[in-house]
Amino acid sequence: MKFWNSIRCYAAITNKNKGKNVKKLFGRPSNNLTSGIVGLANVGKSTFFQAITKSELGNPANYPFATIEPEEARVLVPSYKLNKLQELYQSKKKINSILKIFDIAGLVRGASDNKGLGNAFLNDIRSVDGIFQIVRAFKDSEITHIEGNVDPIRDLTIVQDELILKDMEFIENSIEKLNVQLKHKGNKPIHEISSMENQLESLTIAYDLLMEGQKIINKKDWKDDHIDALNIHNLLTTKPSVILVNVNEEDYLRNDNEFLNDIKNWVNEFSPDSPIILFSADHETKLNNQQKEIGINESYESSSALPIIIQEMRKVLNLISFYTCGEIEARQWTIRENSTCPNAAGIIHTDFEKTFINAELIKFDDVKDLNPPFDEKILRSKGKIQRVGKTYIVEDGDILHFKAASAKKK
Repeated sequence: MKFWNSIRCYAAITNKNKGKNVKKLFGRPSNNLTSGIVGLANVGKSTFFQAITKSELGNPANYPFATIEPEEARVLVPSYKLNKLQELYQSKKKINSILKIFDIAGLVRGASDNKGLGNAFLNDIRSVDGIFQIVRAFKDSEITHIEGNVDPIRDLTIVQDELILKDMEFIENSIEKLNVQLKHKGNKPIHEISSMENQLESLTIAYDLLMEGQKIINKKDWKDDHIDALNIHNLLTTKPSVILVNVNEEDYLRNDNEFLNDIKNWVNEFSPDSPIILFSADHETKLNNQQKEIGINESYESSSALPIIIQEMRKVLNLISFYTCGEIEARQWTIRENSTCPNAAGIIHTDFEKTFINAELIKFDDVKDLNPPFDEKILRSKGKIQRVGKTYIVEDGDILHFKAASAKKK
Protein backbone atom coordinates (compact mmCIF):
# COMPACT_ATOMS: atom_id res chain seq x y z
CA MET A 1 0.00 0.00 0.00
CA LYS A 2 0.98 3.65 -0.37
CA PHE A 3 1.20 6.08 2.48
CA TRP A 4 1.62 9.85 2.52
CA ASN A 5 4.69 11.64 3.80
CA SER A 6 3.87 15.23 4.70
CA ILE A 7 6.33 17.99 5.59
CA ARG A 8 5.02 21.43 6.45
CA CYS A 9 6.57 24.48 4.72
CA TYR A 10 5.53 27.61 2.64
CA ALA A 11 6.12 29.42 -0.71
CA ALA A 12 5.48 32.21 -3.20
CA ILE A 13 2.32 31.93 -5.33
CA THR A 14 3.67 33.38 -8.53
CA ASN A 15 6.57 31.84 -10.43
CA LYS A 16 8.50 34.34 -12.53
CA ASN A 17 11.02 31.77 -13.77
CA LYS A 18 8.43 29.34 -15.12
CA GLY A 19 8.94 28.81 -18.82
CA LYS A 20 12.16 30.84 -18.94
CA ASN A 21 15.42 29.48 -20.26
CA VAL A 22 17.53 29.23 -17.10
CA LYS A 23 21.20 30.03 -17.69
CA LYS A 24 23.90 27.68 -16.44
CA LEU A 25 25.97 28.77 -13.46
CA PHE A 26 29.66 28.41 -12.78
CA GLY A 27 30.54 26.15 -9.86
CA ARG A 28 29.35 22.94 -8.29
CA PRO A 29 25.68 21.97 -8.76
CA SER A 30 25.18 21.79 -5.01
CA ASN A 31 23.09 23.43 -2.29
CA ASN A 32 25.89 22.95 0.26
CA LEU A 33 28.33 25.58 -0.99
CA THR A 34 31.28 26.95 0.98
CA SER A 35 33.24 30.20 1.14
CA GLY A 36 36.85 31.05 1.91
CA ILE A 37 38.47 34.15 3.41
CA VAL A 38 41.20 35.31 1.03
CA GLY A 39 43.66 38.20 0.98
CA LEU A 40 47.27 39.19 1.39
CA ALA A 41 49.00 38.01 4.53
CA ASN A 42 48.24 40.01 7.67
CA VAL A 43 45.29 42.13 6.51
CA GLY A 44 42.83 41.02 9.21
CA LYS A 45 41.52 37.73 7.80
CA SER A 46 41.79 35.73 11.01
CA THR A 47 40.37 38.59 13.07
CA PHE A 48 37.41 38.69 10.70
CA PHE A 49 37.08 34.90 10.96
CA GLN A 50 36.95 35.11 14.75
CA ALA A 51 34.35 37.87 14.60
CA ILE A 52 32.04 36.19 12.10
CA THR A 53 32.22 32.85 13.90
CA LYS A 54 32.15 34.44 17.40
CA SER A 55 35.06 32.22 18.27
CA GLU A 56 38.74 32.26 19.16
CA LEU A 57 39.72 29.56 16.71
CA GLY A 58 41.95 31.75 14.59
CA ASN A 59 45.29 33.31 15.39
CA PRO A 60 45.24 37.05 14.62
CA ALA A 61 48.93 37.60 15.24
CA ASN A 62 50.77 40.64 13.91
CA TYR A 63 52.96 38.78 11.41
CA PRO A 64 52.47 37.02 8.06
CA PHE A 65 51.31 33.39 7.92
CA ALA A 66 49.79 33.34 11.41
CA THR A 67 47.30 30.95 9.77
CA ILE A 68 48.90 27.93 8.10
CA GLU A 69 46.17 25.32 7.73
CA PRO A 70 42.68 26.55 6.76
CA GLU A 71 40.30 26.64 9.70
CA GLU A 72 36.62 25.83 9.26
CA ALA A 73 33.50 27.14 10.94
CA ARG A 74 29.75 27.05 10.36
CA VAL A 75 27.96 30.37 10.60
CA LEU A 76 24.21 30.81 11.14
CA VAL A 77 22.45 32.58 8.27
CA PRO A 78 20.39 35.48 9.69
CA SER A 79 16.72 35.52 8.66
CA TYR A 80 14.06 37.95 9.86
CA LYS A 81 11.56 35.77 7.99
CA LEU A 82 12.43 32.77 10.14
CA ASN A 83 12.02 34.88 13.28
CA LYS A 84 8.59 35.98 12.10
CA LEU A 85 7.52 32.45 11.16
CA GLN A 86 8.57 31.03 14.52
CA GLU A 87 6.47 33.71 16.23
CA LEU A 88 3.51 33.16 13.90
CA TYR A 89 3.48 29.37 14.15
CA GLN A 90 4.44 29.50 17.83
CA SER A 91 7.15 26.94 17.09
CA LYS A 92 9.06 25.57 20.06
CA LYS A 93 12.38 26.15 18.29
CA LYS A 94 13.86 27.64 15.15
CA ILE A 95 16.69 26.30 13.04
CA ASN A 96 18.69 28.63 10.79
CA SER A 97 20.58 27.57 7.70
CA ILE A 98 24.36 27.60 7.93
CA LEU A 99 27.17 28.90 5.76
CA LYS A 100 30.46 27.04 5.95
CA ILE A 101 33.48 29.37 6.01
CA PHE A 102 37.22 28.63 5.79
CA ASP A 103 40.01 30.94 6.97
CA ILE A 104 42.70 30.44 4.32
CA ALA A 105 46.39 31.28 4.75
CA GLY A 106 47.51 34.69 3.51
CA LEU A 107 48.78 35.16 -0.03
CA VAL A 108 51.97 36.93 -1.09
CA ARG A 109 53.15 38.30 -4.40
CA GLY A 110 54.45 35.37 -6.46
CA ALA A 111 52.14 32.74 -4.91
CA SER A 112 51.48 31.28 -8.38
CA ASP A 113 55.24 30.50 -8.48
CA ASN A 114 54.88 28.86 -5.04
CA LYS A 115 56.28 31.77 -3.03
CA GLY A 116 55.03 32.08 0.54
CA LEU A 117 52.55 29.24 0.96
CA GLY A 118 51.98 29.44 -2.78
CA ASN A 119 50.42 26.31 -4.20
CA ALA A 120 48.93 25.25 -0.88
CA PHE A 121 47.12 28.59 -0.61
CA LEU A 122 45.80 28.41 -4.16
CA ASN A 123 44.65 24.81 -3.72
CA ASP A 124 42.75 25.83 -0.59
CA ILE A 125 40.93 28.47 -2.68
CA ARG A 126 40.16 25.83 -5.31
CA SER A 127 38.31 23.78 -2.69
CA VAL A 128 35.78 26.54 -1.82
CA ASP A 129 32.90 27.89 -3.92
CA GLY A 130 32.96 31.61 -3.11
CA ILE A 131 35.62 34.08 -1.99
CA PHE A 132 35.52 36.70 0.76
CA GLN A 133 38.40 38.89 -0.44
CA ILE A 134 39.62 41.08 2.39
CA VAL A 135 41.60 44.19 1.57
CA ARG A 136 43.15 46.47 4.18
CA ALA A 137 42.17 50.15 3.97
CA PHE A 138 43.36 51.53 7.29
CA LYS A 139 46.73 52.87 8.38
CA ASP A 140 48.31 51.73 11.64
CA SER A 141 52.05 51.87 12.23
CA GLU A 142 51.78 49.11 14.82
CA ILE A 143 50.32 46.61 12.34
CA THR A 144 52.81 45.57 9.68
CA HIS A 145 51.87 45.30 6.01
CA ILE A 146 53.66 42.65 3.97
CA GLU A 147 54.07 45.10 1.04
CA GLY A 148 55.42 47.87 3.27
CA ASN A 149 52.52 50.33 3.06
CA VAL A 150 48.72 50.46 2.77
CA ASP A 151 47.55 50.48 -0.86
CA PRO A 152 44.24 48.63 -1.43
CA ILE A 153 44.36 48.85 -5.25
CA ARG A 154 47.81 47.28 -5.35
CA ASP A 155 46.66 44.57 -2.94
CA LEU A 156 43.50 43.80 -4.94
CA THR A 157 45.58 43.59 -8.09
CA ILE A 158 48.15 41.26 -6.53
CA VAL A 159 45.51 38.78 -5.39
CA GLN A 160 43.65 38.84 -8.71
CA ASP A 161 46.87 38.54 -10.73
CA GLU A 162 47.95 35.48 -8.73
CA LEU A 163 44.59 33.77 -9.32
CA ILE A 164 44.76 34.63 -13.02
CA LEU A 165 48.35 33.39 -13.39
CA LYS A 166 47.50 30.08 -11.70
CA ASP A 167 44.48 29.57 -13.95
CA MET A 168 46.60 30.38 -17.02
CA GLU A 169 49.16 27.78 -15.98
CA PHE A 170 46.43 25.19 -15.45
CA ILE A 171 44.74 25.99 -18.78
CA GLU A 172 48.01 25.85 -20.71
CA ASN A 173 48.63 22.32 -19.42
CA SER A 174 45.03 21.28 -20.13
CA ILE A 175 45.10 22.64 -23.71
CA GLU A 176 48.37 20.82 -24.37
CA LYS A 177 46.88 17.52 -23.18
CA LEU A 178 43.70 18.01 -25.21
CA ASN A 179 45.67 18.76 -28.38
CA VAL A 180 47.65 15.54 -27.92
CA GLN A 181 44.45 13.54 -27.31
CA LEU A 182 42.74 15.00 -30.39
CA LYS A 183 45.82 14.36 -32.51
CA HIS A 184 45.65 10.68 -31.55
CA LYS A 185 41.89 10.35 -31.37
CA GLY A 186 41.90 7.12 -33.36
CA ASN A 187 38.56 5.35 -33.08
CA LYS A 188 37.25 7.36 -30.12
CA PRO A 189 33.43 7.76 -30.09
CA ILE A 190 32.11 10.90 -31.79
CA HIS A 191 30.55 12.21 -28.55
CA GLU A 192 33.92 11.91 -26.76
CA ILE A 193 35.71 13.79 -29.54
CA SER A 194 33.01 16.46 -29.55
CA SER A 195 33.39 16.87 -25.78
CA MET A 196 37.16 17.34 -26.08
CA GLU A 197 36.72 19.88 -28.88
CA ASN A 198 34.22 21.81 -26.75
CA GLN A 199 36.64 21.80 -23.82
CA LEU A 200 39.45 23.01 -26.06
CA GLU A 201 37.32 25.84 -27.43
CA SER A 202 36.11 26.83 -23.94
CA LEU A 203 39.60 26.83 -22.43
CA THR A 204 41.00 28.84 -25.34
CA ILE A 205 38.34 31.54 -24.90
CA ALA A 206 39.01 31.55 -21.15
CA TYR A 207 42.77 31.86 -21.67
CA ASP A 208 42.34 34.88 -23.97
CA LEU A 209 40.17 36.52 -21.31
CA LEU A 210 42.79 35.91 -18.62
CA MET A 211 45.44 37.40 -20.90
CA GLU A 212 43.43 40.63 -20.81
CA GLY A 213 43.59 40.67 -17.00
CA GLN A 214 39.94 39.67 -16.60
CA LYS A 215 38.49 36.83 -14.54
CA ILE A 216 36.65 34.09 -16.40
CA ILE A 217 33.45 34.80 -14.47
CA ASN A 218 33.45 38.41 -15.76
CA LYS A 219 32.37 37.35 -19.26
CA LYS A 220 28.57 37.69 -19.58
CA ASP A 221 27.87 35.74 -22.78
CA TRP A 222 29.30 32.32 -22.01
CA LYS A 223 27.45 29.51 -23.77
CA ASP A 224 25.98 26.82 -21.54
CA ASP A 225 28.16 24.09 -23.03
CA HIS A 226 31.25 26.23 -22.42
CA ILE A 227 30.26 26.71 -18.76
CA ASP A 228 29.77 22.94 -18.44
CA ALA A 229 33.24 22.36 -19.88
CA LEU A 230 34.94 24.91 -17.62
CA ASN A 231 33.15 23.62 -14.52
CA ILE A 232 35.01 20.34 -14.97
CA HIS A 233 38.27 22.18 -14.19
CA ASN A 234 37.12 24.15 -11.11
CA LEU A 235 39.13 27.22 -12.10
CA LEU A 236 39.95 29.89 -9.51
CA THR A 237 38.62 32.87 -11.49
CA THR A 238 35.20 31.29 -12.03
CA LYS A 239 34.46 31.70 -8.31
CA PRO A 240 32.31 34.69 -7.26
CA SER A 241 33.75 37.21 -4.80
CA VAL A 242 32.55 39.58 -2.09
CA ILE A 243 35.05 42.40 -1.52
CA LEU A 244 35.43 43.23 2.19
CA VAL A 245 37.15 46.53 2.83
CA ASN A 246 38.66 46.39 6.31
CA VAL A 247 38.66 49.94 7.73
CA ASN A 248 39.15 51.46 11.17
CA GLU A 249 36.14 51.75 13.47
CA GLU A 250 35.66 55.48 12.88
CA ASP A 251 35.51 55.08 9.07
CA TYR A 252 33.15 52.14 9.40
CA LEU A 253 30.67 53.99 11.61
CA ARG A 254 30.63 57.01 9.27
CA ASN A 255 30.43 54.67 6.24
CA ASP A 256 33.31 56.23 4.31
CA ASN A 257 37.01 55.76 3.67
CA GLU A 258 39.72 57.61 1.77
CA PHE A 259 40.35 54.64 -0.53
CA LEU A 260 36.71 53.75 -1.21
CA ASN A 261 36.20 55.52 -4.55
CA ASP A 262 39.40 54.02 -5.99
CA ILE A 263 38.32 50.57 -4.81
CA LYS A 264 34.90 50.99 -6.46
CA ASN A 265 36.54 52.02 -9.75
CA TRP A 266 38.88 49.02 -9.66
CA VAL A 267 36.07 46.58 -8.89
CA ASN A 268 33.89 48.00 -11.69
CA GLU A 269 36.69 47.31 -14.16
CA PHE A 270 38.15 44.02 -12.95
CA SER A 271 35.48 42.32 -10.81
CA PRO A 272 32.20 44.00 -11.84
CA ASP A 273 29.73 41.66 -10.13
CA SER A 274 31.50 41.64 -6.76
CA PRO A 275 29.68 43.47 -3.93
CA ILE A 276 31.84 45.88 -1.91
CA ILE A 277 31.20 45.96 1.84
CA LEU A 278 32.90 48.22 4.38
CA PHE A 279 33.58 46.49 7.66
CA SER A 280 35.87 46.94 10.64
CA ALA A 281 37.51 43.86 12.12
CA ASP A 282 38.25 45.95 15.20
CA HIS A 283 34.61 47.00 15.61
CA GLU A 284 33.33 43.43 15.09
CA THR A 285 35.80 42.17 17.71
CA LYS A 286 34.48 44.72 20.20
CA LEU A 287 30.91 43.59 19.50
CA ASN A 288 31.94 39.98 19.99
CA ASN A 289 33.69 40.71 23.29
CA GLN A 290 30.80 42.82 24.55
CA GLN A 291 28.34 40.03 23.84
CA LYS A 292 30.46 37.58 25.79
CA GLU A 293 30.82 39.93 28.76
CA ILE A 294 27.35 41.46 29.19
CA GLY A 295 25.13 39.70 26.70
CA ILE A 296 23.61 41.05 23.50
CA ASN A 297 23.14 44.80 23.31
CA GLU A 298 20.74 45.25 20.39
CA SER A 299 21.58 48.88 19.69
CA TYR A 300 25.29 48.11 19.55
CA GLU A 301 25.05 44.78 17.74
CA SER A 302 22.78 46.30 15.09
CA SER A 303 25.88 48.16 13.86
CA SER A 304 27.51 44.87 12.86
CA ALA A 305 28.26 44.31 9.16
CA LEU A 306 28.24 40.52 9.55
CA PRO A 307 24.58 39.85 8.66
CA ILE A 308 24.84 41.65 5.32
CA ILE A 309 28.24 40.04 4.65
CA ILE A 310 26.70 36.57 5.04
CA GLN A 311 23.69 37.45 2.91
CA GLU A 312 25.83 38.92 0.13
CA MET A 313 27.91 35.75 -0.08
CA ARG A 314 24.74 33.70 -0.42
CA LYS A 315 23.57 36.01 -3.20
CA VAL A 316 26.74 35.68 -5.26
CA LEU A 317 26.57 31.90 -4.75
CA ASN A 318 22.97 32.01 -6.05
CA LEU A 319 21.60 30.53 -2.83
CA ILE A 320 18.10 31.25 -1.54
CA SER A 321 15.97 30.12 1.42
CA PHE A 322 12.70 28.31 1.76
CA TYR A 323 11.00 27.48 5.06
CA THR A 324 9.21 24.67 6.84
CA CYS A 325 7.00 25.57 9.77
CA GLY A 326 5.03 23.80 12.45
CA GLU A 327 4.36 23.52 16.13
CA ILE A 328 7.66 21.79 16.83
CA GLU A 329 10.03 23.90 14.74
CA ALA A 330 10.36 26.64 12.15
CA ARG A 331 13.27 25.88 9.86
CA GLN A 332 15.20 27.67 7.14
CA TRP A 333 16.56 25.56 4.27
CA THR A 334 19.13 26.55 1.64
CA ILE A 335 18.71 25.79 -2.05
CA ARG A 336 20.26 26.98 -5.32
CA GLU A 337 18.30 29.48 -7.39
CA ASN A 338 16.18 27.99 -10.21
CA SER A 339 15.70 24.71 -8.34
CA THR A 340 12.41 22.86 -8.69
CA CYS A 341 10.00 21.88 -5.95
CA PRO A 342 11.16 18.20 -5.98
CA ASN A 343 14.77 19.47 -5.55
CA ALA A 344 13.65 21.34 -2.42
CA ALA A 345 11.87 18.28 -1.08
CA GLY A 346 15.07 16.29 -1.64
CA ILE A 347 17.04 18.62 0.64
CA ILE A 348 14.85 17.52 3.52
CA HIS A 349 15.10 13.85 2.58
CA THR A 350 16.28 12.22 -0.65
CA ASP A 351 13.21 9.95 -0.69
CA PHE A 352 10.91 12.97 -0.91
CA GLU A 353 12.50 14.06 -4.18
CA LYS A 354 12.12 10.60 -5.70
CA THR A 355 8.49 10.23 -4.61
CA PHE A 356 7.38 13.86 -4.85
CA ILE A 357 3.72 14.33 -5.82
CA ASN A 358 2.94 18.01 -5.21
CA ALA A 359 3.27 20.81 -2.69
CA GLU A 360 1.15 23.48 -1.10
CA LEU A 361 2.66 26.93 -0.90
CA ILE A 362 2.07 30.23 0.83
CA LYS A 363 3.73 33.51 -0.04
CA PHE A 364 5.65 35.07 2.85
CA ASP A 365 4.18 38.48 2.01
CA ASP A 366 0.74 37.02 2.75
CA VAL A 367 1.69 36.07 6.31
CA LYS A 368 4.27 38.67 7.34
CA ASP A 369 1.66 41.03 8.82
CA LEU A 370 -0.44 38.33 10.53
CA ASN A 371 -0.55 37.91 14.29
CA PRO A 372 -0.19 34.56 16.02
CA PRO A 373 -1.57 32.00 16.23
CA PHE A 374 -1.40 31.02 12.56
CA ASP A 375 -4.82 30.16 11.09
CA GLU A 376 -4.50 28.13 7.90
CA LYS A 377 -8.26 28.22 7.27
CA ILE A 378 -8.29 32.00 6.82
CA LEU A 379 -5.52 31.89 4.22
CA ARG A 380 -7.17 29.00 2.41
CA SER A 381 -10.51 30.83 2.27
CA LYS A 382 -8.74 33.80 0.64
CA GLY A 383 -7.06 31.57 -1.96
CA LYS A 384 -3.60 32.25 -0.56
CA ILE A 385 -2.62 28.58 -0.38
CA GLN A 386 -1.92 27.13 -3.82
CA ARG A 387 -0.96 23.70 -5.10
CA VAL A 388 2.15 23.36 -7.28
CA GLY A 389 3.77 20.46 -9.10
CA LYS A 390 7.14 19.21 -10.28
CA THR A 391 7.87 22.17 -12.58
CA TYR A 392 7.43 24.87 -9.95
CA ILE A 393 10.67 26.86 -9.41
CA VAL A 394 11.24 27.58 -5.72
CA GLU A 395 11.70 31.27 -4.86
CA ASP A 396 13.40 32.98 -1.95
CA GLY A 397 11.10 33.13 1.08
CA ASP A 398 8.84 30.28 0.01
CA ILE A 399 7.10 28.26 2.71
CA LEU A 400 6.33 24.77 1.33
CA HIS A 401 4.17 21.87 2.39
CA PHE A 402 5.28 18.80 0.40
CA LYS A 403 3.37 15.62 -0.33
CA ALA A 404 5.28 12.51 -1.33
CA ALA A 405 4.35 8.83 -1.65
CA SER A 406 6.43 5.78 -0.77
CA ALA A 407 5.65 2.15 -1.30
CA LYS A 408 5.36 0.32 2.01
CA LYS A 409 3.99 -3.01 3.04
CA LYS A 410 1.60 -3.10 5.95
